[in-house]
Amino acid sequence: MAGADTHRAALEAAWLTLTRETLPGLAGLRSWPVRADHCFQRILLDAAVGGVWYDAVRARPAYRFIAMDLLERAVSFGQGAVDGTVDLAALNRQSLAWRREKKAAAPSML
Repeated sequence: MAGADTHRAALEAAWLTLTRETLPGLAGLRSWPVRADHCFQRILLDAAVGGVWYDAVRARPAYRFIAMDLLERAVSFGQGAVDGTVDLAALNRQSLAWRREKKAAAPSML
């Protein structure tokens, strides 16, 4: 159990560094459509779960409550964006499409 806890803590630390520092720091150089840490988190978490992340994660902050395999996947997508092997703009478009679909499917409050 301690090994899993240590791995989880390291993964969460990598997540925070990636989304709060590394990706925002590259955003201007890469002409990415987002700059803020929470936008990178949305994109990567949505990609990891294959939809709107808050439909798949029971509590917030998401990185603390998401399944470890999904957090690993989100970090992998982010590292791929850093390495240039993942198209962050395409992930953002997909994330926004999932959110538009969710909004369109929601019952109207009018």
